[in-house]
Amino acid sequence: MGKEKTHINCVVIGHVDSGKSTTTGHLIYKCGGIDKRTIEKFEKEAQEIGYNPATVPFVPISGWNGDNMLEASANMPWFKGWQIERKGAKAEGKTLLAALDAMEPPSRPVDKALRLPLQDVYKIGGIGTVPVGRVETGVIKPGCVVTFAPVMLTTEVKSVEMHHEALTEAVPGDNVGFNVKNVSVKELRRGYVAGDSKDNPPKATEEFTAQVIVLNHPGQISNGYTPVLDCHTAHIACKFREIKEKCDRRSGKKIEDNPKAIKSGDAAIVELVPSKPMCVESFTDFPPLGRFAVRDMRQTVAVGVIKAVKPKDVSGGKVTKAAEKAQKKK
Repeated sequence: MGKEKTHINCVVIGHVDSGKSTTTGHLIYKCGGIDKRTIEKFEKEAQEIGYNPATVPFVPISGWNGDNMLEASANMPWFKGWQIERKGAKAEGKTLLAALDAMEPPSRPVDKALRLPLQDVYKIGGIGTVPVGRVETGVIKPGCVVTFAPVMLTTEVKSVEMHHEALTEAVPGDNVGFNVKNVSVKELRRGYVAGDSKDNPPKATEEFTAQVIVLNHPGQISNGYTPVLDCHTAHIACKFREIKEKCDRRSGKKIEDNPKAIKSGDAAIVELVPSKPMCVESFTDFPPLGRFAVRDMRQTVAVGVIKAVKPKDVSGGKVTKAAEKAQKKK
């Protein structure tokens, strides 16, 4: 099944947004060249953006001198060490290495409905059509019937492979290729999302509401702005139909209703409409499909998380003969 790769989010104080736009689960603050007073300030800030300071190690370090990286430093007598609460028991230490070792690996969301954004689709001689992608939530296995959104094409999975080895099932974190029956390579493309047809299948998106933070835009963003959104593997232009409210980027509290425009440093609740068929999910339900980057002028101008999604009614999607047979068996 391959080795698990656990990602931990190390935030270095002084970054453009001090980690406020981060969306990964684990957080470690590395506080270079600061004192106790500054650590207390960032503990309060972490709490304001939704983290529990009791679960976040704050480690003052010096990468240049190696202070508190691998071994406890004598140059910071005021620092008594970090202590965090975990599910099993408390953990404590003085170094960045110890903080990394104390992080518990996140549980894989196997109980959620299947979501597998396609990275590419191949036609392999003697096998057929093979979509490839990373399982974000749920489980995919040979014999299951999947639906691809936003085209709402339904078919049966013939086999699942990872690193040229056949799998009985693939779980979140696995990058897999899976052979589908009675489907042409032209019917699928990067950005489509596969899900179990009988367990909350993915749907096409008509519009969605998101909280957006503008990072770097030379001018102002107003209603009608249509940049490209990178959400999971999709790369599609979306229109800012309405900027509903401007809010505090840390607390999320409303500042102004229906602002005419937003600029760099602002956060806002926005209604977006995809220019082409697209499938996204709310961040609460499916985090990997609910966060995005806004691209314009060859740079990332904003980031956002999806609050709510209005699905599009797409009836009459193709159901292959293989899918019909598989559904009758079950």
